[in-house]
Amino acid sequence: MKHLKRQEVPKNWPLPRKGTAYVVKSYSNLNKSVPLLIVLRDMLKLARNRKEVKKAIFENNILTNERPEIDDKNSMQLFDKIRIIPAKKYYQLGLSEGGKFIMEEIKENETNQKIAKIINKKVLKGKKTQINLSDGRNFISDTKCNIGDSVVINFKDKKIEKCLPLKENARVIVFAGKHAGKKGKILKIKSERKMISMESNKDKINVLIKQIMVIE
Repeated sequence: MKHLKRQEVPKNWPLPRKGTAYVVKSYSNLNKSVPLLIVLRDMLKLARNRKEVKKAIFENNILTNERPEIDDKNSMQLFDKIRIIPAKKYYQLGLSEGGKFIMEEIKENETNQKIAKIINKKVLKGKKTQINLSDGRNFISDTKCNIGDSVVINFKDKKIEKCLPLKENARVIVFAGKHAGKKGKILKIKSERKMISMESNKDKINVLIKQIMVIE
């Protein structure tokens, strides 16, 4: 199905519940992403309609994660970067305190990197390690890191630049659940319960490890 009923739109999409009966549907990761069309037209307001978005894509004016965009239904996930060539504007997909996707303006030199969470590791032939990430990417890398850590991806070199370990005092963002959008530091890791205790805006909350991503 190419479209969603507006009432079925994920809660983290910043769209009003009233409007056209249908909205465009992402190709993948429906609840963890937002379609490029909605980013450009509804969030950044750089186009008035789908026709203008498609024209900008056809003219190679839009780069996501430093690659020319080819389809307005492609998904943008948390911390993905977008470059608007004619306007010389640069953004990343973030989360508001209320758990809604937002576009945050960034500097040009920040478009070459993004943070993603390690969700799995696999040992291949030759004792090489494949690291699988939350945004669907995977890398063969000898970077020392564990499941639950985050990594910084370098788009230019197409490699993992460094590891951001899941540990006490690390800064994290909650990307799912009732606390989605909150940021703070880890106070304690409760491995046996697969949970952390964190401080966010002077409040102490407990969050499942699978719902957080290390950002510093």
